[in-house]
Amino acid sequence: MIRMKIYRKGGEVLLAACDAELLGKQFSERGLRLNVSSFYDGVVVSGKELARNLRLATIANLVGEEAVSVAVKEGFIDGRCIIRVEGVPHAQMVLM
Repeated sequence: MIRMKIYRKGGEVLLAACDAELLGKQFSERGLRLNVSSFYDGVVVSGKELARNLRLATIANLVGEEAVSVAVKEGFIDGRCIIRVEGVPHAQMVLM
């Protein structure tokens, strides 16, 4: 299950998505800190819905195995560009 929230500002569309079970948790390792806060707390979506919305996003912030793997599978994220904090994958996308 994936939680997804969309923010719009001017012409930018920021999509924040996380695996639902990670919401409210914090992870830290090697000086990195990942806070899966209410920033991600939106509607519950399927992988298919996440992929559809990623096509509309200009910026994406993704956390968790399921959310990140959808973005990799659909070609939005290069698998070599994922960081892990305490084993939890995190990736970002920006269209320029």
